[in-house]
Amino acid sequence: MSATPLVGYSSSDSEDEAEDGVGVPARPGAESRRRGQTAPPSQRLPVPDSVLSMFPSTEEGPEDDSTKHGGRVRTFPHERGNWATHVYLPYADGEEFLDLLDVLLRRAQACVPRLVRVDEFHISLSHSVVLRHHWILPFVQALKDRVASRHRFVFIANRVKIYTNQEKTRTFVGLEVTSGHAQFLGLVAEVDSVMEEFDLTTFYQDPSFHVSLAWCVGDARPQLEGQCLRELQAIVDEFEDSELLLRVHAQQVRCKSGNKFFSLPLK
Repeated sequence: MSATPLVGYSSSDSEDEAEDGVGVPARPGAESRRRGQTAPPSQRLPVPDSVLSMFPSTEEGPEDDSTKHGGRVRTFPHERGNWATHVYLPYADGEEFLDLLDVLLRRAQACVPRLVRVDEFHISLSHSVVLRHHWILPFVQALKDRVASRHRFVFIANRVKIYTNQEKTRTFVGLEVTSGHAQFLGLVAEVDSVMEEFDLTTFYQDPSFHVSLAWCVGDARPQLEGQCLRELQAIVDEFEDSELLLRVHAQQVRCKSGNKFFSLPLK
């Protein structure tokens, strides 16, 4: 069974196929030009510099301007034809959950004002890795085949914890999984097997599964740990129906590769 995309592809997705020369029809007249009908170089008119400057070389990747994405820095350089890929489990963000998050964020921002809420909520099952365009569908199909044997399950994420990325260039306030850890390890084992098949980096040896809630640039652990962390945990513990609110049914794994999203249902 083929992988099912959650959203349609954009019109720019065909650029990588064109880059490789696969499935791209020859332009009208190309065959006749190959037979010697192209004008000799000496007869060609020079192209004005003003026109050349309108079309800069496209061989270089786009400039990595961190100011355009909140000061974040890429963990690997952008290269045309490479697709950043991430495997994760989605986390529902109902109205009551967002109410809790608002209270948590106000308290956390009192300690670190530059903290901002994350765009979407999920639990990572892999590092962010790089795939070539023609690897995406085989990779996703292999993932789908592996996770299809894993059953749906219920987990709880209710322990506030402070994280940094490996480079310590970003700090996250998260909710750590306290129930369902074994099921997450089972999913990671399936994902890691596919990563090894494609010669990609596997996940952490002893992962702390968590939902990131807010983040900021830099290492803000000194300001967030200690008294601030205890107050954040108290907010979670005392929030109305927090035990039921933070109980989640895991029904699918998702894979994001560039601007493509794929749904991988659990059994």
